[in-house]
Amino acid sequence: MDDRLQQALLRFDQYNSADPNLFSWQGETCPQELFLAQKLHEWVLKLAPDASEPLILASRCQHIGRWEIARKSYPEGRIGYLTWRKALARHHAGIAQDILREAGYPQDVLARVTAIVMKQGIKQDADVQTMENALCLVFLQYQYEDFHPAHGEKIVDILKKSLLKMDAAGHKWALTLPYSPAGMAHIEKALAG
Repeated sequence: MDDRLQQALLRFDQYNSADPNLFSWQGETCPQELFLAQKLHEWVLKLAPDASEPLILASRCQHIGRWEIARKSYPEGRIGYLTWRKALARHHAGIAQDILREAGYPQDVLARVTAIVMKQGIKQDADVQTMENALCLVFLQYQYEDFHPAHGEKIVDILKKSLLKMDAAGHKWALTLPYSPAGMAHIEKALAG
């Protein structure tokens, strides 16, 4: 790994270390976005061992600074949610561009990382699809079991939307993760249609 890449990843981690929200996993607690970015990075490398440098970079900054734009600052409902998500994506891309520019990356790399972070070309762009698979797998591995009990049968619809964004390779990996019986039943229902 070259120095510029190492420095950019370190800067992303430093930024995400400021997340005031904490995430606990197996007795360890750390800033939430730092933990999730590192796990996303691990999944990207597992899914694409020969990942491009822009994909590697995007894996550590996909949700950088997410805590800075609160969901509650947007209206309730689907339109408010989608507006918030678009604002977040622009926010993540802007922070990433600033850090990458300071690290000395050229404009073409900034543009490529931005395209991945903004999920441009999902289902057509292999890097964007790998990112989407990895994002869903991070959710399933680290957040799903705490999330699904609070959402009852709505979880099946939520899962359907997430699983639709994944490809067959992502589905295969999703089925290898350990789930509670109830968690697995929801996933099987979502995959069935």
